[in-house]
Amino acid sequence: MSDQQTAPTGAIHDIGYRHYDGPRLGTSYIQRSLFVDTLRGGFGLGRSARSKVMPFLLLAVLVLPSLVMGIVTSYFGLETLPVGYTEYVFSFQVAVAVFLGSQAPAAMSRDLRFRIAPLYFSRPLSRQQYVQAKYAGMASALFVITALPLTLLLAGALLAELPLSEQLPDYLRSLAGAAVLSLVLAGIGLLVAAMTPRRGLGVAAVVGVLLVLSGIQATVRGLAEEFGNNTFAGYAGLISPFSLVDGVVTTVFRGDSVMGTPPAGAVMAFVYCLVTIAIVVVCYVALVARYRKALS
Repeated sequence: MSDQQTAPTGAIHDIGYRHYDGPRLGTSYIQRSLFVDTLRGGFGLGRSARSKVMPFLLLAVLVLPSLVMGIVTSYFGLETLPVGYTEYVFSFQVAVAVFLGSQAPAAMSRDLRFRIAPLYFSRPLSRQQYVQAKYAGMASALFVITALPLTLLLAGALLAELPLSEQLPDYLRSLAGAAVLSLVLAGIGLLVAAMTPRRGLGVAAVVGVLLVLSGIQATVRGLAEEFGNNTFAGYAGLISPFSLVDGVVTTVFRGDSVMGTPPAGAVMAFVYCLVTIAIVVVCYVALVARYRKALS
């Protein structure tokens, strides 16, 4: 009787679940997929049609003038382009700032607002790898919208039969400047956007920070020039990320400057490069700390 009471009465049923025997792609695949998703998301790809309007409209704002300049140069037989390569992107800094402001919160704020980020970290993906993928994706999106019009500008110059030997060095300098600008702006934009889970607030904050810094820089530089202090006017370029990168392009890559008083001398050039590197590093470290604190 006791044996019947202690005998197991349960049963194991085979309900058809199977173990996964396929390849395990690992952390690098997760990180690469997150990078591609961030890059695509920067242009609204994979999202609703409404999400594509703003990025492609801003892309058109940046691209169409370069096409017009190429046509005008070819039609009238001009010997030089109306605007230099290294000056082009900085002349449209408002459009670049609005693009960053509209897309950086989409890359960062949604993960915080809808608590998606913990799902990433439930896999073998560290905070550092998450930030690296997001940072690289946003910087790549910025590089696309800045490098594409420059490439079209070069194509227009070649169609106008301008010498390649004269156009190519300036084009390569402008690409280097676009790459540096993309890294600096991506870091600032993502860091500001990561401070709030509300996308609308993030958009206003990113655009506001960039435009306010540019306004302060222009004001300080103008006052310094008014009082004849060109050294202080040169250092005023450190205030805004656009003038900062413009100074790096001028001093390091020997490109043309759009600043009234570009940095002069080896010391000022070193300071510009040091601040540029510091911004990228500080933004990356702060982003990692933000996600470690927010999701701890």
